[in-house]
Amino acid sequence: MDLELLNSTLAAHGQPAFRRSQVWRWAAGGAHHYDEMTNLPAKLRAQLSEHVPFSTLVLEHEATASDGTVKALFRTHDGRPVESVLMRYRDGRRSVCVSSQSGCPLTCTFCATGKMKFGRNLTAAEILDQVLHFRRIEPLNHLVFMGMGEPLMNLDNVLAAARKLPDVGITHRRTGISTVGWVPGIRALTEADMPVRLALSLHAPEDELRSRIMPINDRFKIAEVLDACEEYYEKRRRKVFVEYVMLAGVNDGPEQAAQLASLLDPRMYKVNLIPYNPTDSVYDGSSRNAIATFQSALEVQGIDATVRLTRGRDIDAACGQLAAKSPVAAEVG
Repeated sequence: MDLELLNSTLAAHGQPAFRRSQVWRWAAGGAHHYDEMTNLPAKLRAQLSEHVPFSTLVLEHEATASDGTVKALFRTHDGRPVESVLMRYRDGRRSVCVSSQSGCPLTCTFCATGKMKFGRNLTAAEILDQVLHFRRIEPLNHLVFMGMGEPLMNLDNVLAAARKLPDVGITHRRTGISTVGWVPGIRALTEADMPVRLALSLHAPEDELRSRIMPINDRFKIAEVLDACEEYYEKRRRKVFVEYVMLAGVNDGPEQAAQLASLLDPRMYKVNLIPYNPTDSVYDGSSRNAIATFQSALEVQGIDATVRLTRGRDIDAACGQLAAKSPVAAEVG
């Protein structure tokens, strides 16, 4: 919902300021349309239906995986594709992975989104409407900006959307922003006024290899990125999550585990090892044994390391798989 358009429409129809809060409370609580907003006059509901689209996005397709994960493909008003994912966990977490851009300009070689043509930054309303879509399905309590795009290249709109998340049920401390190492954005986030979590997609422990996997490293080397992350830690006193996708024979050897451990201060970082999800790239995923060995090597050096639970792989909804592919004919599961 475009809240600026809502404001101007209410003002144009001579409505008192409290109407905005009423509409937003209904939307944030999971209302499906204006007709559900029973404390608004019927005439006003009709006016809003005519002048303020209930969502800035059009749902084009939705698929449900065998593990309960839901992936939605939307289109913006100008036809840009946007994908988002709802992940359901047995412990009660309901986490949404949202996009901040249509496509991504940074072309990481293991990521399906990086192969797409970059469209544009999403507006705050377009980001928020991804969340509201899933809120209409069920209550939510966690969110990650880890879908399409580099969130820190669109930080103003990301933070504007994030400011509204507590109304939806997602606190700032349960909100995470993932970056490939966009240093100006990390520094800007450090100075922002919201205690959101920071995650760094690192994926290699030395510059030559990381540049091959992630061209962004040619612009911001590992040392500079980690310096910015450590400034974030010093101000926030919250650990930075280091994401590390496990690529067989590329970055998963014992020597690379040792290099990674030597880079990271255990007080500041926690490592999240990510099993590679197929994206039609040149890579193969590391074996379970290789991942377990890598994890153990980090833990011996005092690094807190976990292995991410893969969700939604059978509908291309897992980490690195969002690419707005043509929808399948039927739901999976």
